[in-house]
Amino acid sequence: MNEQYDIIIIGAGVTGSAIARELSCFDCKVLVLEKDEDLCCGTSKANSGIVHAGYDAKPGTFKARMNLRGNQMMPSLCEELDIPFKQIGSLVVCTDESQRSGITELFERGISNGVPDMKILEADEVRELEPNISDDVVCALYAPTAGIICPFRLNIALAECANQNGVEFRFDCPVTSIESSASGFIVHSYDSVFECSVVVNCAGCHADEIHNMVSGNKLHITPRRGDYILLDRSCEGFVNHVIFPQPTKLGKGILVTPTVHGNILAGPTAIDNDSRDEAPLTSEGIAKVLEGTAKNVKGLPVKQVITGFSGLRAHEDGGEFILEEVSDCPGFFDCVGIESPGLTACPAIGEYMARLIADKLSLSLKAFWNSECKDIVKPFELSDEERSALISSHPEYGKIICRCETITEGEIIDAVKRPLGARSLDGVKRRTRAGMGRCQGGFCSPRVMEIISRELGVPLDTVTKNGGSSKILTGRTKDES
Repeated sequence: MNEQYDIIIIGAGVTGSAIARELSCFDCKVLVLEKDEDLCCGTSKANSGIVHAGYDAKPGTFKARMNLRGNQMMPSLCEELDIPFKQIGSLVVCTDESQRSGITELFERGISNGVPDMKILEADEVRELEPNISDDVVCALYAPTAGIICPFRLNIALAECANQNGVEFRFDCPVTSIESSASGFIVHSYDSVFECSVVVNCAGCHADEIHNMVSGNKLHITPRRGDYILLDRSCEGFVNHVIFPQPTKLGKGILVTPTVHGNILAGPTAIDNDSRDEAPLTSEGIAKVLEGTAKNVKGLPVKQVITGFSGLRAHEDGGEFILEEVSDCPGFFDCVGIESPGLTACPAIGEYMARLIADKLSLSLKAFWNSECKDIVKPFELSDEERSALISSHPEYGKIICRCETITEGEIIDAVKRPLGARSLDGVKRRTRAGMGRCQGGFCSPRVMEIISRELGVPLDTVTKNGGSSKILTGRTKDES
């Protein structure tokens, strides 16, 4: 017999997880299907981690509305989810006097969108805020409500909160087909079949494929690759705000920003990609990042680069968020084209879509709903007394596994054993930062693998980097005696 649900959400990225959390406050049965082995494996895992102020999008669009509302929601949401958020402000830098009018246009657009407290700063004022700004700076748009966040922890916390309120998640469960039925939809995934009244399409770069399974009004998404470089935490303070160039039709351009963990991040490029799943970092991409940063800051300490990475953005041909019930397929809801500012907008999208779906199904609120979620305990963020007491009762929190990031065995165990826990090296990394430091897991990866193997009760040679065929160990060099 097919498994029965009220609502199936396709995709466990930040948008799908935000919608799942909002729906978890209603009396309904919700399932999230994710094609990858964990949360935050697609577009949500590789982005700038910026909470945008909201001046960039065209007034009246979903991008503009959801950006502003998401920015307003983010401080209280992060407090509820126990994740870091820093409202450090952003600067859009003009380095050519002939382009000054573009800064004025952005300012006026921000006013139309409802962005508060913006200012246009002159060159000396910008240099006072950012000593490493380009010598060519003419002026800049300052937006103090912009901020930075950890995209991994936001995605994971949204999903964990949804899960603790009754939402089910299935991983390694790609949707292969969808059929209409008398009661709604039949959703197929390999050997599993599910029935539901409502489907919510949050499939990122695959969202057009999912939409086109049920609708005659076809959509098309272009995967757009973004390359980044990450600098060591020794560079903390190189910039103190998010530094943007003036935007182009391809996006907001190559930014330089602090991260919530003290690194400096630069990127992304904007390169149309053939694959919807793979976005390999290239030397050309890194060169474009370095070239772009040089236009807005001077002296970027490139010798402190510890890694590079790339991610994909789901660019729909219309360039707008599509957030609606599909006109020729009642009960099927699209969240398509969620590119930047999608991370900022996700709580607002969750709120908006949950209301549409609740009205569609005439859902009632639960008697009890817990909006809060606690992050993994981090011993080195505690006071000396609190840390000593924790280690006394749980000695594993006194055993450091990742020296670069000072991550303990207790944190890794928690990452694996908590609901929706990690099953791979990357899963542990996203939850704890083990392997994200200067050595990039060169020392701690074998030990993390041993902990995953032990806590999950699986053979060591089955532990993967990120699921699927990404095994770390392929065999023994010699037999055990």
